[in-house]
Amino acid sequence: MFKIRNVKMEDLPQLVAIEQLCFSEEEAATEAAFTKRIQMIPDSFFVAEENGEIVGFVNGPVIETVYITDDLFRHSEKNPATGGHQSILGLAVHPRFQNHGIASKLLMHLEKEARLRQRETITLTCKENLIGYYEKYGYINKGISSSAHAGEIWYNMVKELS
Repeated sequence: MFKIRNVKMEDLPQLVAIEQLCFSEEEAATEAAFTKRIQMIPDSFFVAEENGEIVGFVNGPVIETVYITDDLFRHSEKNPATGGHQSILGLAVHPRFQNHGIASKLLMHLEKEARLRQRETITLTCKENLIGYYEKYGYINKGISSSAHAGEIWYNMVKELS
C-alpha cells in the first residue's frame, strides 16, 4: 500500500531517476528544475511512496492563465494561497509500478488539494496519445498548445473546478 505526501528535498535523487525513466532527455525536468520546484511549490508537489521508496509524483505551480507556457518548465514562483489555475508540469510513475492506479490517485489527490485552495482549473499539456487518458478524468482537450517544449506537439487539457 502506498501513501501520498508532500515532497521533501531528500526525495530529489529518486525524483530525477523516475523522471529520466519516464521522459525523453529533452522532455525531462532537470535536477535544478526539481530543486527549484521543491523549494518554491512544495504545497503542489506530491509523491506516492511505498515502503519508503518513491514510486511516482505529480507537480506544478499555480499560474494566472489557463494554459501552460514553456517558461514554467524553467522558472517557478510561490503559489498563491487561493485562486489561480493549478498546472501539472509532471506526472510520472516508475515503470515497475505503472498500471496499478498510482497516477490516478496522484491526480485525484492534486485535484482535492486544488479544490481546497479554490483553484479555478487544473491545466496540463500532453501528447496526442494521452488525450484519452486525461479525458477519463474529466479533462477537456482545448486543442494544440503553443508550447514548443522538447520540439513536440502538445495538447492543452483543462479540468474546470468551479
